[in-house]
Amino acid sequence: MTLEAVSFLKEKSSEFLLHHAILYATVRNIMASNTTTSHDPVELGELERSILSIVWRHAAITADQVRDELGRPLKESTVRTVLRRLEEKGYLAHSVENRTFFYRPAESRQRVAGRAVKRIVDWFCEGSVEALLVGMVDSKVLNRAELQRLAERIAAAQKSAARDEADKKAK
Repeated sequence: MTLEAVSFLKEKSSEFLLHHAILYATVRNIMASNTTTSHDPVELGELERSILSIVWRHAAITADQVRDELGRPLKESTVRTVLRRLEEKGYLAHSVENRTFFYRPAESRQRVAGRAVKRIVDWFCEGSVEALLVGMVDSKVLNRAELQRLAERIAAAQKSAARDEADKKAK
């Protein structure tokens, strides 16, 4: 291509862009967390736990909605800071729709609770889940119906594990 042809194309493409300019706006953006889920849930503060509980009850929620649901006088910036910190710790993720941040759980309540219990088991029961459960029974934390449901879930998990093991050996 000659120098004149290149110059002509640059000039015409610039004219085309000026006459046919299209404006683009981000309507929806999803922020993927770049944090790990290794934060210890036991170290969450009372306000963090309250906000996390609110977010778990909703599929997606804005900072203003969280603030309204908290039912106590907090500045908007305080709520946004706590939401951002919970996201940095791996508990929340957010998406942006029309410049509004919507927060959602990055982990289920059960998974976070499991990590917290694991820490308690490690601290107070030397890693023994059995010791924890015996302590819960002795302290009447678990009633008879809860113990029965727990026993049924354990039995179902054992059957499932045995089936998986048999399937592996059959292959």
